Amino acid sequence: MSKWGKWKRFLRKVKTKKTLITQAKAVAQNRCMSAHKARRVVDQIRGRSYEETLMLLELMPYRASYPIFKLVYSAAANASHNKSINEADSVISKAEVNGGTMMKRLKPQARGHSYPIKRPTCHITIVVSSKKKTDKISI
Repeated sequence: MSKWGKWKRFLRKVKTKKTLITQAKAVAQNRCMSAHKARRVVDQIRGRSYEETLMLLELMPYRASYPIFKLVYSAAANASHNKSINEADSVISKAEVNGGTMMKRLKPQARGHSYPIKRPTCHITIVVSSKKKTDKISI
């Protein structure tokens, strides 16, 4: 018998304890805002409960807070519809902002001149998971 066959048989015998976490996510791509400015808002909501996050985002004075508010709301709706997670029991488990492509345009000026406008974009990912973790033993 090969090494892999022995290892496979050994793994079947071992019972491992795993936690089953249900998660749902929502992604917004190419949002016209700086990744740094969106990251300032996302850093404040990471790890908080869903209801607390909505209250925070409503009261924040930043421009990035409204698109993130809609994204958190969408992730919670995905969780309740697809994974049947109660919205009251959900937590923002993962929130990340990555830089996107630059939108390049030309601004026309007098006498046939122009200058480039570069608008930064970003990708925002919000993952919502349930607070309750159930233990499951797999064989």
